[in-house]
Amino acid sequence: MSLNEDHHFHFHEATFINQNGELKTTKIPIVQELSRTNHFPKRFIASGHYHADTLAQTPPVIDIAKLRSPHGSRTPELQRLAAAAKEWGLFLIKNHGVVMDDVKDVVKGFFGLSYEEKKKCVGSYESVDNMGYGKNFVKSEDQPLDWIDRLTMKAAPVYVDESTNDLSVWPNKPPNFRVAIEKYVEESRKVLDGLLQDLAASLSLDQNAFVQQFEPEQSEIKVRVNYYPPCPRPDLAIGIMPHSDASGLTLLLEFGATGALQVHNPTSGWVTLSWPEDNSLLVNVGDLLEIMSNGVLKSMWHQVRTKVDVERFSLACFYNPPPRSVIEPVVGGGGGSMEEIMYKKVVVEEYVSNYYKISPTTSKEAIMYARVK
Repeated sequence: MSLNEDHHFHFHEATFINQNGELKTTKIPIVQELSRTNHFPKRFIASGHYHADTLAQTPPVIDIAKLRSPHGSRTPELQRLAAAAKEWGLFLIKNHGVVMDDVKDVVKGFFGLSYEEKKKCVGSYESVDNMGYGKNFVKSEDQPLDWIDRLTMKAAPVYVDESTNDLSVWPNKPPNFRVAIEKYVEESRKVLDGLLQDLAASLSLDQNAFVQQFEPEQSEIKVRVNYYPPCPRPDLAIGIMPHSDASGLTLLLEFGATGALQVHNPTSGWVTLSWPEDNSLLVNVGDLLEIMSNGVLKSMWHQVRTKVDVERFSLACFYNPPPRSVIEPVVGGGGGSMEEIMYKKVVVEEYVSNYYKISPTTSKEAIMYARVK
């Protein structure tokens, strides 16, 4: 029996603009249901992305308490922060003060709901803004599909944008879902704003050089909660295809399983991140901060593996300047090559729009849009 003939399966829809500029829609089977029945459709075969024999490495760990210390521990911690952001494009943080228990519970609770209940958060399948439940980054009818189920919401600014009906995709169940997510975002924003100042200081720039471009009162935070169910063919499927983030900073919480996130090192190839089972959070540099830092800080090229016998959850906060703001490289610090302008000024929403139009065949192809020719 083909998948389309089996009435037990439900489908998401994905809307995309093809190479001819036409709006197209395609159906995507829900991986939670595929996992329960051990189905593996051919559309999930992602050739060339399986890297089982990668090295496992623990990312640099930055102690937020030391960064906030009035004593001598701040300077060496700033040096470690700069090295991590330049060489890895990411780092773990500890002693950050962000409470996680409630948000973990509501994320698990949401994906434990029935399909009928989760479907209330779809929003509109005709929208190409990726807000809502079940939105997938599909750019063609023949691209391999990610083995993932997800919900994306705009968490800040806090006002309701009537034109996009932002709140319509927020779940009503679990009943404390929104309260838990908003509290987590509030605490995360404080950490991210502080890190933007720390990153600037670590490069011998004015500490507000980056954060002022985010315009914190109007800056945007999108939250994406992800569920990766067990996959019957982890040797063929990919949780998320290789990509960099079209954000300033991304804050990632993962739980349920580790050893799925892989990053690409230009010299050693793919590396599997070894994530301590504690309250650490992962921070990674996005394309927009790479542009602001004139290429000194590097956004990371990364992907997510699937696993055959475990499920994994994650929550990502994507922190961006306001969509219509203009960002530009900051020069004049102690970053060595920072004096040569590597990137041009870009409007945030124009960069992000271009990012989602590209189906990258090479690492970080999207950011070439902002490079000085």
